[in-house]
Amino acid sequence: MKSAALFDVDKTLVSVNTARLYVKWRVARRELSFVDYLKFSKVLASYAFGTLDPEIAAEQGFRAIVGYSEAKMRAECLSWYSKVVRPHITILGKREVERCRSDGMVCALLSASTAYLTEPLAEDLGIEHVLCTRLSVAEGKFTGRWEAPLCYGAGKLARAKAWAHAHGVDLKRSSFYTDSISDLPVLEAVGSPRVINPDPRLRLLALRRGYPMEQWK
Repeated sequence: MKSAALFDVDKTLVSVNTARLYVKWRVARRELSFVDYLKFSKVLASYAFGTLDPEIAAEQGFRAIVGYSEAKMRAECLSWYSKVVRPHITILGKREVERCRSDGMVCALLSASTAYLTEPLAEDLGIEHVLCTRLSVAEGKFTGRWEAPLCYGAGKLARAKAWAHAHGVDLKRSSFYTDSISDLPVLEAVGSPRVINPDPRLRLLALRRGYPMEQWK
């Protein structure tokens, strides 16, 4: 059985919340209104306080792109990633990916973000495997749905387990790097939980349990 290094994206390999960056970018392009930004800020607040229902949030968010061209979205997000997200890749995160790869570990992104962010990031960092939220497309257009389970919380763990089984990876010999308390199911499933730039609730839990904590910039 192989060991793996699984990496979250926001506040881990990337120093910022990329969803907020994306909404700000759309607002600046006048494709979303300031009211839309306020609505999104409310969702982020729910996430921070642990009251977010991920299924409801996903349904509301992806409803807005029903019928939108997947090819156009991919091209737009690649431009956004290159100009806006890439400068925020953490130096220490990049070094850790390189270290894990040189040590012979299988590296993978494990993120609730969609493929339109995670795939360009994985390519930049030389990460072969991407476990993320993948949106449903029919005749080249978004349906507003996603491939179950949603890559969040327990769903993220289910995806990690399925991937590990398919690739001969032992999660108990593996590491997971994340900032968020929502990723606790995966942190508890791996042998080496690694807490990076933690949110307040994860920081407290990490202190109680003795999880290693680092600040990546």
